[in-house]
Amino acid sequence: MKYVLRILFLTFLIVLGRGYYVKETMDYNQGEKIIGMGVLFGAFIYLPLFLYHRWKDKKISDYTLNNEYLSKMKVKKEKKD
Repeated sequence: MKYVLRILFLTFLIVLGRGYYVKETMDYNQGEKIIGMGVLFGAFIYLPLFLYHRWKDKKISDYTLNNEYLSKMKVKKEKKD
């Protein structure tokens, strides 16, 4: 999955670069369309795959604030003072 994400990211950068190149040198409207497709690709294909890869083995409860963690933080603060 790591290599697929790298290839997709490089593809994303190449598409954006190509879009800016076409926009500046050849056809402004065509360049804008290429850039727009690149952004859509990044937002709807690359980003969900990347987020899935980064979060697949993590517990969400470790990143949420609940009463147990609040009480631990209060105890640590009281010990400092």
